[in-house]
Amino acid sequence: MKRVLVVLMVCLFFASCGEEIEPLQPLPKGMPNTITLSTGKVVYNLDGEWDAFYDGGATGTSRGIVKIAQDGNQFVGFNLIENESAGKGNETIKGELEKNGFKSLSANTMHGWKPASGKIGEKCNEIVIKASIDMAWENLIITLTRK
Repeated sequence: MKRVLVVLMVCLFFASCGEEIEPLQPLPKGMPNTITLSTGKVVYNLDGEWDAFYDGGATGTSRGIVKIAQDGNQFVGFNLIENESAGKGNETIKGELEKNGFKSLSANTMHGWKPASGKIGEKCNEIVIKASIDMAWENLIITLTRK
């Protein structure tokens, strides 16, 4: 019994000594493609037109143009051209920013709005968004590149 307890304690010790995940660091003021909110916090500025590449796995790929409108740390992206993924003028992404990333993010898929995860490139010139589109664990990956 003592051996089992010792082994369990050693395992717990090493499990707790694993690599910690660093929290998101705030963006520096004056950094390109950022805005300073009224609270003094700095977030990425996503405003503008973005080339979009949609990869739906088995459902295929398509290209488009997304215009993102940002108000403070909230944003919404609209399709500017008709494509296989969404109609012209339809919302395609929406969310909220914090520090140097997304606080919340959703993507409009063929199965409706789905929670998504996303990564903003270092200079805010590329965004990669991933949303699960069905129960078969198929994903929609949207890559946005600043025009």
